[in-house]
Amino acid sequence: MDLQGRSYRYVGPAELRALVRPGAEGRGIRSAADFEDWTSGRPGAELSEPFTFVVDAAGVLRLAPRRSEHVVCAGGGPVLSAGEMGFGRESGRWVVRTVSNQSTGYCPDVASWPAVAGALAAAGIGHPAGFTHEVVFRRCPACRELNIVREGDFVCVFCDASLPPAWNVDPSAG
Repeated sequence: MDLQGRSYRYVGPAELRALVRPGAEGRGIRSAADFEDWTSGRPGAELSEPFTFVVDAAGVLRLAPRRSEHVVCAGGGPVLSAGEMGFGRESGRWVVRTVSNQSTGYCPDVASWPAVAGALAAAGIGHPAGFTHEVVFRRCPACRELNIVREGDFVCVFCDASLPPAWNVDPSAG
């Protein structure tokens, strides 16, 4: 199985892309020791809420504090997935308790899960079998607005046009 899948370009507001600075991307987590080191200096309140995450084009998990922009976490580059991730301790080790693909800057498809699972497995961090909260993104073919599909209702909230069943957020993606 191809764990890399499709890559996603940033499709969010230009003013957020302008926040990207060299060397300011999220912390690369390649091992449980990397994660332990990164969390060791964080206050308990921050550890109790989800973090911003991306899986970069190389398949590396990158983490940043929750209120960070995904495009900044990714250093402005394409990602294999993006969203929010919450952690907890089980049997003396960190594990992922909650994970979503909620990123309105990259709008990754729910099919990006294998990249997340691969990055977590490579880092030795336990995780659920899939996103614990899935967000379905679609771009309206009629008005071009970005939509979040709720309750399986594939209808544009802006113009009432039908939304496609397949991911279509980035018109240049193949």
